Amino acid sequence: MGYSLHYYDLVLGCIGGSLAVGALIGYVTPIALEVSIAALGIVALAFIGHALFVNGPVDDAEDLTDEVDVEEVPQVLSPVESAD
Repeated sequence: MGYSLHYYDLVLGCIGGSLAVGALIGYVTPIALEVSIAALGIVALAFIGHALFVNGPVDDAEDLTDEVDVEEVPQVLSPVESAD
């Protein structure tokens, strides 16, 4: 079973990448580290805002009211003990 990258995987990578680029710019250029990280932090906030509000994890507000059966919850996250 292979793993494929999804939209939210890429968003997390872009958040970390933008902050890393900010740190790199702060270290290798005369721009202050605090300024470069703050500037690229705004870019990271833009990625977060896009992931939450433009391409959110649900399509409609009605999706938030759907109940999930216990059988559909992955075992790693399930609060119910397995009888296996």
